[in-house]
Order: sequence, then C-alpha cells, then structure tokens
Amino acid sequence: MMRAGPSQEEIRRHNLGVLLRHVHLGGPTSRAELTTRMGLNRSTIMALTADLTAAGLVREELPRETGRAGRPSLVVRPESARVYVLAFDIGVDRLVAARVGLGGVILDRREAIRRRGPLVLDEVTAQLGSFARQILKKTRSDTICVGVGVSFSGGVRSGDGMVRYAPNMGADDTPLGEALAERLALGVPVAVGNDANLGALAEQARGVGVGCRDLIYLHGDVGIGGGIIAGGQLLGGRDGYGGEVGHMVVNSGGRPCGCGARGCLEAEVGERALLEAAGRFGRQVGRDAVRAVVDAADRGDVVAQDALARVGDWLGLGVANLVKIFNPEMVIFGGMLREIYLGAAAQVRSRVATDVMPASREGLRLRTPVLGDDTTLVGAAELAFAQVLADPLDTLARVGA
Repeated sequence: MMRAGPSQEEIRRHNLGVLLRHVHLGGPTSRAELTTRMGLNRSTIMALTADLTAAGLVREELPRETGRAGRPSLVVRPESARVYVLAFDIGVDRLVAARVGLGGVILDRREAIRRRGPLVLDEVTAQLGSFARQILKKTRSDTICVGVGVSFSGGVRSGDGMVRYAPNMGADDTPLGEALAERLALGVPVAVGNDANLGALAEQARGVGVGCRDLIYLHGDVGIGGGIIAGGQLLGGRDGYGGEVGHMVVNSGGRPCGCGARGCLEAEVGERALLEAAGRFGRQVGRDAVRAVVDAADRGDVVAQDALARVGDWLGLGVANLVKIFNPEMVIFGGMLREIYLGAAAQVRSRVATDVMPASREGLRLRTPVLGDDTTLVGAAELAFAQVLADPLDTLARVGA
C-alpha cells in the first residue's frame, strides 16, 4: 500500500515549529525574511505568525529602522519574557540554575559550589528545587514554563534521564530525571542530557559553530567528554551514550582512569594529569587550578610549561584520531579544556599537522566556545525548548497555557 502524505494539519504544525525555531535561534526576523527562508508565500507566513501571536509565543511589530521606501515588513519577535524554560547544569564543582526565555535570553540565574564527591540525589535535587522556587517566585503570573532541561557530567540514557555511569561524580543507575521532576512538580517534561552533547548542540545553535554541520565539542570538567555532530545531527548512539571520547585509549598502559582502563584521553589530559605534571596536585582543584598552571607557564615557569606541553601533546593525539575518523569542520575546546588548549595550542596543532592526512585536515578550525562557561547551561535550555519548537500549540495546550 502507498503511504498517505502528510495532512494539511500536519503540514501546518510542522511549519509553525519551523517558523518559531527561526525566530528562537535567529532573533527578531521580518516576515519578508521568513518568507524567503521557509519558501512559503506571504499569506501563509501571515497566518502562521498570527497563530503563534495568538498563542503568546511571538509578537509582531514595526521595524525600528527602515532604509527602504514603501510599506515595511513586520518583524516577528520571540516572547522571551512570557515563555521560558528552566535550565540546570550539574557539574563536578558547581550547580547552576537559570530561567531562559524563548530566544535564548537568560532572565535569571542561581549558582552554588558543589562539594566534590559522590552524587547524593536528594541533596542535589533539593538544591536545584530551592533555586527553582527562588526563580519562579520572581516571575509574573502570566508567564509559562514549557520545559526543564538538565546538563549532567556523565552517561545519561536518552529515554528517561537515567544516569547510567558517572565515574567522576560517583553516580551509577541514578534516576535523576524522575527525581528532579518529582521535586519540581511543575507538570512539564524534564529532559536530561550529557554535558558534552549539550555543549555541542549549544555551540552549533548559538555559538562559534553556527552554520557548521560537522563539529566536535570536547568538554573538560575533571574528566573529558565529547559531543559529535555529523551532517547536522548529534551522534548520540543507540541509548544516548555516544561521544565518550574521554575514554578513548591514547596511551596503552598509561595512567589509570576512573573508568577502570589505563591511558584514556581524560587520564592523560584531565585536571589531575596536568596538576601532577606541574607539581601542583593537592594545592587547588577545578578550573582555577588549571588556569593557575596556564598563567604560570605564560610567566615563564618551566615546570608549568613542560606540563602543558606534555598534556597538550596527548590532547593533540586525541584530536588527531577524532579528525581522522569524523573529518569535522571544527573542533571546540570547552570547560577546563579551553584553558589547556589556549596554553598548549602549538602542541595540539603540531600533532594534528603530523598525524592527520592533509586532505582530512584541510579547512579544519580549532576554536574555543563563544558561550564560555555557560555553554552546557545553554545546551540544557535548548533541550528543554525542543518540544515547544517541534509542536508549539500542542505543547502549550499540554502544559496548561
């Protein structure tokens, strides 16, 4: 039997989501520009924007400046102050919560230091729940939360937000998504994702990787994770555990890794490897400790310079392997890897130039995140917005708008 084509209603829902995504990611956009981008006629764009305006997702207004004669095209803007998500970032050293408006505007945020050690689910969800109450207390009564997104430093099952493993967080088979949804009791979906995967999506959507369909985002947070986007799609794997490049062995028989293997990329390049090589392990931890090594190397400290060169060489080997396998257009170094890369860029680039065939490295760009320390938080927000961008009106109906 021939499969029936999409109905007019299905087409309309799809187009509503596409239009809203353009405005969400691109900011205020004229009707004329939306007509060009979506390949639809003006009357259809007018009808779609009218539906989204009636739902309170966007508003239309005259452009502030026009340099052209004739009637100006109305500008469609996201209703950032009204429609929002809650985004959480659970890292080894910190907990962050934010209210993020449609269009990616961070409207409010809270942050606390997290004491290193095993993840205690009740403690973490209680802290995030407290942040959420503080944030929601300040919101107007006419606002609407359409989702919750969580970035977590570990392997997360894509279907239900179950943390399957997190060697650097002491968490295995932890029902993070379920527990947080129960704690918040907001009646909206709670989506949990791996921090590196979300970092890749964030930098592609709003950061240095905009317009790039093939990129790798490497995130350092004690350990190392990777988010891989190929052909515009995140390679999450069957259950969402794809991209664990930190546990790619680069030095057989090398340093022990928290995963149980030896010589993994994160064991040779992670925070502990750098601090031990620089003779600073135990004095200080976290990104400040990594920055201190880079600063010392910049000031001429030979031990710090040698430590960075050693770690940078292993990082370069890992990057070279990834470039040979995935042939990305861009590799982005986030988290603490930003500092390590900036301090050891010469070693990384040298490894890539030596170990990768010229054809595979042509056009390769090595970059640091535009979104800085908020990259994974922004990724969590985009994860939370996914449903409303896919089906705006149905999502609003389900969350009680």
